[in-house]
Parts: sequence; C-alpha cells; structure tokens
Amino acid sequence: MMSQIEKTIKSLQRNNMAGHYVKDKEELLTLLGQLIPDKVTVGSGDSVTLEDLGVFDFLRSNDYLFHDKFRPGITSEEKRELYIKNFAAHTFITGTSAVSMDGKIFNIDGNGSRVAPTIYGPKQVIIVIGTNKLVSDEAAAIERTRQIAAVLDTKRLGKKTPCVELDRCIDCKSTERICHSHVLITGQFIKDRIKVVIVEGDWGF
Repeated sequence: MMSQIEKTIKSLQRNNMAGHYVKDKEELLTLLGQLIPDKVTVGSGDSVTLEDLGVFDFLRSNDYLFHDKFRPGITSEEKRELYIKNFAAHTFITGTSAVSMDGKIFNIDGNGSRVAPTIYGPKQVIIVIGTNKLVSDEAAAIERTRQIAAVLDTKRLGKKTPCVELDRCIDCKSTERICHSHVLITGQFIKDRIKVVIVEGDWGF
C-alpha cells in the first residue's frame, strides 16, 4: 500500500497539487492545524469521511469562522447562503470519491455544492480520503465512484432509486438520483491550491 500512496503523491505533485499521508485521526487533525491558519473562514462539503474522522468538531472547536451547514435548525435558504459564501472562504475542506495513482480526483455530486468550490473560489482546498479510495487510474476512479460510493451514499440519504435495490448504478433517470455532476480534476493552475490528505484505513464511501 505504501508504494501506491507514494506513487499517488508524486503524481499529484506533477499535476500541481500537493499530497500528504497520515497514519490516523490524530495525525490528520495535527496536519489540518498546520495547513489552516487561525481566524480564517472555512467551508466544507458533505462527507462521511470528515464526520467519522472528527474534522467538523475540530473546525467548530478551533479559532476558525466555520460555515457550519450542519448546525441544528439551519434552514434550506441559510444553507444555500453558506454554499455561496464557500466560494470566498480561505479554505474549503471536503472528501471525494476516488483518487487515482496518476494524480486525478473524481467526484459525483448531487447539487454541485461540493464540487463547485473545489474547482474554483477558495484559496485552499483540502481533500481528505482514506486509503480505500485510492485506485489505479481514471477509469477505475469513475467505476468506484458510480458503483460503490454513489450507491452507498444514496442508501445513507434514504433515497428511492434503482441502485438502492440493485446495489449498482444503472444511470437511472430517477428524480431522487444524487449523481448529477460528474467531475474529474486532472490538475491546477495554482500550485498546491488543492491538497489531498490520505489517511490510513477505510474511511467513508
């Protein structure tokens, strides 16, 4: 696995992105404290990975202006306002569905609120993944995202789509599908704007 991680980090660097490896949650949170300056604005995307690793609680408990879309009682309009503010955030932190060893990042999004600020806006984007999301190439990244990540996330959200029953994506036309934006990131104009942090273990979908 370490050879895969090292190859992925080198490939990300060639694509003008940064790669980091940490062994566990504690090392991750220490690294995030180093990467994100105090008192800056921080936005986030939906992510089981970030939730399980305690990243949202870390952002709430430190000296950041966190655009917390998960706070109790938030309305849909307030949440939309946060989505717009995320474009001007200093740091946007999110998960993603797959990262290939040739340094490409693939994600499927429902309304675009996760992928849009990843592509443009925030000064810094930090993508956190478990080693379970490392794949060989672009084709494998797309396959993993469609057939594993999207199916599991649809189940988590309680949607009534064919993939919930079939355990596989058939590219349905359901009004409840969450697979509207398919985004492949192959590089960056601004060096190290995107930083991928690889955490040892199975995290998220």
